Amino acid sequence: MTRMVKCKKYNKELPGLLVPPYPGSKGQEIYETVSQKAWQEWQSLQTMLINEKQLNMMNADERKYLQNQMDRFLNNEDFDRAEGFVPESE
Repeated sequence: MTRMVKCKKYNKELPGLLVPPYPGSKGQEIYETVSQKAWQEWQSLQTMLINEKQLNMMNADERKYLQNQMDRFLNNEDFDRAEGFVPESE
């Protein structure tokens, strides 16, 4: 049976992640409040941001930037997009 969560991104019940995506409390929070759909969308955006902005994941400031963008995306706040990116709905 699929585990359902109240997704904070879409504000409705959707299938949840199979396991927490990170260790610790942040991973547990995402596991409990983010749907598979929202997480997959974030992973695509994350890849675009890393590539477009040439982020170095060995750099703590750039990891912090990406973490901030993830929080903003999942909380339906304004977030950075890769230049030239146009969402399908626009």
